[in-house]
Amino acid sequence: MQQKFQPPSPAPQIQGVLEAVSAGQLTVEQALERLSHDQTVAIDNATVDIGRASRCRFGEVIYGEGKSPALITSIARTQLDRSQNALVTRLNQVDAAAICESFEHTYYHHVARTLRIGSSPVPLAVKLLNERNIKRPLVAVVTAGSTDAPVAAEALQTLAWMNVATIEFTDIGVAGPQRLLAAVPRLRQAAVVVVVAGMEGALPSALGGHLPCPIIAVPTSVGYGSCFGGITALLGMLSSCASNVTVVGIDAGFKGGYVAGLIATQLEEAFAV
Repeated sequence: MQQKFQPPSPAPQIQGVLEAVSAGQLTVEQALERLSHDQTVAIDNATVDIGRASRCRFGEVIYGEGKSPALITSIARTQLDRSQNALVTRLNQVDAAAICESFEHTYYHHVARTLRIGSSPVPLAVKLLNERNIKRPLVAVVTAGSTDAPVAAEALQTLAWMNVATIEFTDIGVAGPQRLLAAVPRLRQAAVVVVVAGMEGALPSALGGHLPCPIIAVPTSVGYGSCFGGITALLGMLSSCASNVTVVGIDAGFKGGYVAGLIATQLEEAFAV
């Protein structure tokens, strides 16, 4: 049966403001101020882009490396005060522990080096657990080898922050083609596939010929000297003859997950019934 196209629904922040106006909790002027696309909040040493969730569907992500725990805490608190859950990437375990002391609901993933902070309990990941949500667009995250796990974990935690349903396939690289072929039937259920691979970076191309969906290739810095810190995998993926493969930067699990999450979210909203 052909699905009817529907325009994307308002971001949750917009819907919340409109409901507050309807309930008499906000004036129209206050609502306009909150919905301003240029809305920012200045704090010590940072300007938080609160309006990004309205413009871009998801809020600002905090790059943790090089930032103090105090600054990250201030940014995340500013986001939570405006009903935006926070995602911090590239954060070490010591700083994460210090930040978590200031919030009730957090989840730190030590492999991904990500911290998620919410106004309610933060789940590990969004899974397809029952028939009710089986029709949700699914993002598969695939690793070629076990050493690609940190980059894949960053992608998975990004997708969880975006409330996108995921499924994970580990260690199915081209060195063992039987493992890859065994996974193909389940991979065909995915709306988008994020493929994380180092070495020669062949896995996205190998999957491209089997799957009818976008493949986002994430090269990793895993490999011997001739891999040049991921450049070999990057160039191999950029040179892929598989038409459905596109590529992000080396070790950019966040970027691969985020783009996949945007595709899945737009599909879910556009074809909601």
